[in-house]
Amino acid sequence: MPNSPEVHPNAPAGGAGAGFSKGAKSLGLNTDADVADFTRGPVGTNPFKSALAANAQPALTPDLAGTTAAGGGTAKEEAKAESDSAIEALDLAPTAKKAAYELKKAKPSVVFTSGRRDKDEQASAMAGNVVQQRDWIEKTYAKSKARDACQKWVDDNKEKTTKDEIAAGLKGVLDGLTDAQLNALTKHLSGQAFDVRPVDPDKDEIKKAIQGLKGITKFLEKEGNLVRWHAEF
Repeated sequence: MPNSPEVHPNAPAGGAGAGFSKGAKSLGLNTDADVADFTRGPVGTNPFKSALAANAQPALTPDLAGTTAAGGGTAKEEAKAESDSAIEALDLAPTAKKAAYELKKAKPSVVFTSGRRDKDEQASAMAGNVVQQRDWIEKTYAKSKARDACQKWVDDNKEKTTKDEIAAGLKGVLDGLTDAQLNALTKHLSGQAFDVRPVDPDKDEIKKAIQGLKGITKFLEKEGNLVRWHAEF
């Protein structure tokens, strides 16, 4: 037999021997053991395993599995792509938050100016308007114990004229109210309201879109005599 790297060096003529046959004799001379062992191949190799390895597809590395590189984005990435940082920063309650996204989708040009407020922020917001109009609180909010208490402080402290002075006084009033009383004053404190910057271009369509939002209970174009677009849910 010609020398071949595929044949065991001790194989006898006929091709039998280690790696090619279970028999010690040449093929055809030992009927009991003459069964070719092609699954073994030459010593030290496994042709079936080699073939499988050659055809195997490379596995995705851990940092690519489940990503867009693997043929699709993850749920987390898709949620991030749909998120709006300006709306998320408003810290709104679920109904108001959903409405804000709905409005932004319908009118991408809208700019949100306020969402949930704590008592410090609410006092500051009111003070900024009181500086311009001393009876702004009474003219803006529905009658309630909280509204009357805030307006009374303004009336009783006429010497307080700066925003910081008024904000400090109103914060003291708010601190003395219950959660129910605060919620009766404004929905901003519970995250159920947001304000939108008034604009001239497309203003009628934007206001119409706001008024048509799901769950809306109140829309104000003015607060007192000041132009403010305010939506409550």
